[in-house]
Amino acid sequence: MLLEVKDLVVNYGGIQALHGISFNVDEGEVVTLIGANGAGKTSTLMSLARLTRPEAPEVRRGDILYNGESILKTEPHELVQNKMMSLVPEGRHIFGNLTVQENLTLATYARKGETSEIEDTEDLVYSLFPRLKERRKQRSESLSGGEQQMLAVGRALMTGATFIMLDEPSMGLAPILMYDMFRALREINKAKNMTILVVEQNAKVALDFASRGYVLDTGEIIAEGSSDVLRNDERVKKAYLGG
Repeated sequence: MLLEVKDLVVNYGGIQALHGISFNVDEGEVVTLIGANGAGKTSTLMSLARLTRPEAPEVRRGDILYNGESILKTEPHELVQNKMMSLVPEGRHIFGNLTVQENLTLATYARKGETSEIEDTEDLVYSLFPRLKERRKQRSESLSGGEQQMLAVGRALMTGATFIMLDEPSMGLAPILMYDMFRALREINKAKNMTILVVEQNAKVALDFASRGYVLDTGEIIAEGSSDVLRNDERVKKAYLGG
């Protein structure tokens, strides 16, 4: 088991955002967390990425284990330096005043002495997202929303992490770009055994992409199982699949 979340309780000040959730992700898996706005999906990813307050919540109880060891005392930069996990945040948060190439290069700051490996990763990013290669000298603020999302994913890959977490990757994307994005993620999962945890409000897309998932509702996991099981769960169909 690569990631294990055990009875996690997190607070924003006096407001509890997660009420003791537990879930796991195995190496090489694609797992999704689905739920409505305010369900606790982003709070979960921020906690896993060990982001700090006030932007991120405070872990009050429970544990987060990576390869069997607690990471509660691990700093965010240490997760990246050790190539453990990388977060693609909601809203992309790319550096708009930098070019595409500069954004990608910046993500390799912790990969000292890995010139050939970095070049291989860059080649992979550009093969997954040819639009980025065409625009590599362009300032990233001039990219379309879909292209910026591709850049955010590419930047996460450039860290060398073997586990990437994505927060609402389909948000604001036209359908064709959304499916291009998930196609590329599926390719990297298969080619590199990349572990992926995706938070997504579009339940249909998420369940088509992931092999299994968890449903969050107001800070609690109310359903879990394979994608097929969740598609046929009456609560999921009624609340998230329009059935």
